[in-house]
Amino acid sequence: MKELEEGTTLALDFDKLTKAISTCPGVIPVAVQHADTREVILVAYTNELALKKAVAERTAIFWSTSRNELWEKGKTSGETFDLLEVRVNCEQNSLVYLVRPRRGGICHTKNQKGAPRNCYYRALDFATGQLVNLDP
Repeated sequence: MKELEEGTTLALDFDKLTKAISTCPGVIPVAVQHADTREVILVAYTNELALKKAVAERTAIFWSTSRNELWEKGKTSGETFDLLEVRVNCEQNSLVYLVRPRRGGICHTKNQKGAPRNCYYRALDFATGQLVNLDP
């Protein structure tokens, strides 16, 4: 079990954006939303190259700020997405990708039954400050 992905301790990375911009200049955030359910699936980053490739291939492709390379969501897990629409905010400094999972799964993490879950599978318990797994 990976503590960051499965644990109950809240350990937010408040420096992620600073690190992303310093190691990968030219990236902007992308909120990824399920076209049918409107669930927010994940937040990632894109640059000009990743956006062009995503649009050309009609698939969810991003810029990995941790690996500093193109990243096709789900390429290793098999949980890939069709890119249906790209929306731009008013200041043109972030995007929303409307996507549809190709085989039904969303996240690279799996629940105890082995099924992929939504990336936002934990909630903050206001009383304890701990994370509660909504899809164990």
